[in-house]
Amino acid sequence: MTSSIAIVILFIITLIAANIPFLTDNAFFILKSKNQKSFWFRFSEWFFMYIIVIAIAIGLETKLHGVAYAKVWEVWNFAQNWEFYAITLCLFVVFALPGFLYHYDLKKHLN
Repeated sequence: MTSSIAIVILFIITLIAANIPFLTDNAFFILKSKNQKSFWFRFSEWFFMYIIVIAIAIGLETKLHGVAYAKVWEVWNFAQNWEFYAITLCLFVVFALPGFLYHYDLKKHLN
């Protein structure tokens, strides 16, 4: 797998993962719920999806380069500091915008 293919795959996974919590009322995408989910539950699902996407990104990076850069922290072998996670979190917020707008603004107008 080349870096270009990995980037496209990660981009598509990120776009889908950021919008899933706003497009379904299933709890963690599996359990059917009778009630509509609260905002905080959707936010926790969204953050859980962010963590999964970061894990996929680190896995792809490790698969492509062998090691995800050099040791920075004692426990993890990743060179990404807080700036990396702040930027990826902001990008994940931007990617979630279509699902958020659909659920909280457009859905009531379209029904």
